[in-house]
Order: sequence, then C-alpha cells, then structure tokens
Amino acid sequence: MEFFSTQNILVHIPLGKGGYDLSWIEAVGTLAGLLCIWLASREKISNYLFGLINVTLFAIIFFQIQLYASLLLQLFFFAANLYGWYAWSRQNDNGVALQIRWLPRGKAIAWGAGSVAAIALMTIWIDPVFAFLTELAVMLMQALGLKVAMPELQPDAFPFWDSTMMVLSVVAMILMTRKYVENWLLWVIIDVISVWIFARQGVYAMALEYLILTLIALNGSWLWIKSARQHGTRPLNP
Repeated sequence: MEFFSTQNILVHIPLGKGGYDLSWIEAVGTLAGLLCIWLASREKISNYLFGLINVTLFAIIFFQIQLYASLLLQLFFFAANLYGWYAWSRQNDNGVALQIRWLPRGKAIAWGAGSVAAIALMTIWIDPVFAFLTELAVMLMQALGLKVAMPELQPDAFPFWDSTMMVLSVVAMILMTRKYVENWLLWVIIDVISVWIFARQGVYAMALEYLILTLIALNGSWLWIKSARQHGTRPLNP
C-alpha cells in the first residue's frame, strides 16, 4: 500500500521555492489523466479507462491532503467516466455509434445560461458550500469507520475563478460524454485559468501539467471541429 501514500516520493523537481516532491501516486495519476485527455481528443473509447484510474488516484490524494470537497468532485467524475464509456460504446436503433457534433442552438443557450448562473451562485457561496461538502464527506467517512477529523478551512483564494473552473469542469465532462465539440472549448478555458492560478500560488509543477493539458485541449478542439464538419454539423445549428 506504500504506492498510495503521498509521502512515497518518486522525484524531487527543482521548480519554485524549495522545489516540488512528486509522489508515485501523483505521477501515475497525472500520467493517466494526460493519456485520458489525449485519447479523448483522438476519439478513443479507452480514454475512459485512464480517466477512471486518474480520478481514483486523485480521490485518494485528496483524502490524504484533506480536500474532501475535491474528493467528492472526483466521485462525480468517476460516475461520468462510467457513463461516458457506456454512451460512447452504445449504438442507436440504426446501429450507428454516437457521433461528434455541435450543441444545437437551444441547448447551447441553456447550458450557457445555466453555467453563468451556477458560477455566480458558487462565487457567492463557495466557502459555505465547500464547508458543507467537507463536513458531509467527513461524516460519511466516519460512518464507514475511518478516523478523520474536520479540517480547519481557509477562505477560497480565488472564489470567482475557482467557481468558474468547478462549474465548467462539470459541464465539460457531461458534454464530452455526449460527444459535443464545445467540451474541448471549455477545457481550454479551464486549463488556461488553471495555469494562471497555479502559477500565482507557486505550484509550478501543476501549472506545467495544465499547460500541457491546454495544448492537448487545443488539439482536441481542432480534431473534433474537423470531425463535426465531416458529419455535417455546424456551431449553433437549430
């Protein structure tokens, strides 16, 4: 079980003040995440296998560093990966697999309005919501017999940007499971924000990781836009 400990260091990376100790579990989880996104950009269903590995290992990491709301978000991603695997492998009544396409205009407007409203609400309520989710996670784990205590929480450093990343990540994941092009455009926005925030916070290894994810998301956007054009769909079609 030593592999699953964040104290089991693979390599020391000389980035930022004091450098960064990269653990085995974080390294493997990050690699699985990068493979997941790259395979998804190539429309390979195997991306969901690596996605499940990624979110499982990250959930274990978040448990160890007491980020319980982030742990709960990984549970959502786990379920979304399972659904995406099912949706991508399923054929419709005509025997045709799910195809890459743009969101219809009505759905795009609805998702956009819902996202803006959710980001606004989360920006205002992110600290109490995070505290509630953390308390809920602690209660659930205590009910399972795990010895965990409620951590001392600090106010969110970037409430608007943090809320934006959280909401758009959920939306992007859902859109990816349905093979909508817009998911990649959202991932580009999420990754760019992440690079900036992590760099501001001095977590340069994670900033570098999300810079790589930005490049993969840009490539995914280009590939899926080209595929959607071949399938005869265009942005904001009725």
